Amino acid sequence: MLDSILIKQLIKERSELHLNDPKVYDFWERLTELLSANTLETIEFFEACTEQEAYWLSEIFEDISARVNSRDFIECLKRVDRKYPELLLSKDIRVAEDFMDRT
Repeated sequence: MLDSILIKQLIKERSELHLNDPKVYDFWERLTELLSANTLETIEFFEACTEQEAYWLSEIFEDISARVNSRDFIECLKRVDRKYPELLLSKDIRVAEDFMDRT
């Protein structure tokens, strides 16, 4: 079962790091691992996520996409983009689609 409390905590901790802090990669890897375990639960999480959560998770859209290899996941990201258009997620989603297509 997806631990949304842990994911939200990791997002919070990640958001407090400086952009160039090498620990960022640890957070990306951990979040990617958690959000790649079960595609359906991940889609449910993204459908309910806040704008800030979507913003921070957009950093790893392509990593999750490469692991889950799911059109449903990409469609979910597109819905998140429509829900939060000010985040300008289209480029990140295109990269995620490309990563999925390569696997």
